[in-house]
Amino acid sequence: MIREGAIADLPEIMRIRTSVVDNHLSVDQMAEIGITLDSIAAEMTAGDLGCWVTVDGDAITGFAMADRRDGSIFALFMDAAHEGKGHGSALLSACEDWLWHKGHAEVILNTGRDTRAFAFYLRRGWRETDETAGHFAEDAVLRKTLSAPL
Repeated sequence: MIREGAIADLPEIMRIRTSVVDNHLSVDQMAEIGITLDSIAAEMTAGDLGCWVTVDGDAITGFAMADRRDGSIFALFMDAAHEGKGHGSALLSACEDWLWHKGHAEVILNTGRDTRAFAFYLRRGWRETDETAGHFAEDAVLRKTLSAPL
């Protein structure tokens, strides 16, 4: 099941984010680039970040966030035990639909080239650009042109 994420979900979201192997960042590394529970909560409250979570019973199994200001997919991560079940695709669709409704005809994200996520996005219509990523110059920058949600 997928639902809108809430401020109360942020500790579980952070647990998932720091547990991944690909594109791993620790809490300290995220804080160095300005990503903290407080900053995310403030951006969600302001309506700048859309957030969705997948749940199994009461457990959060994955999450995604999109930024309406720049039309980006800010984050999409799954708990390792719940990968390969289609939940990542559902989260990505939620982000893309939300950004479309926020007026973005094209969306952007960055991810490591040598990751499973890179191939995941390419299979879903994203294309690599020659742009340089913000915080991590070695990351690939991907773009996708959106069409109206079904």
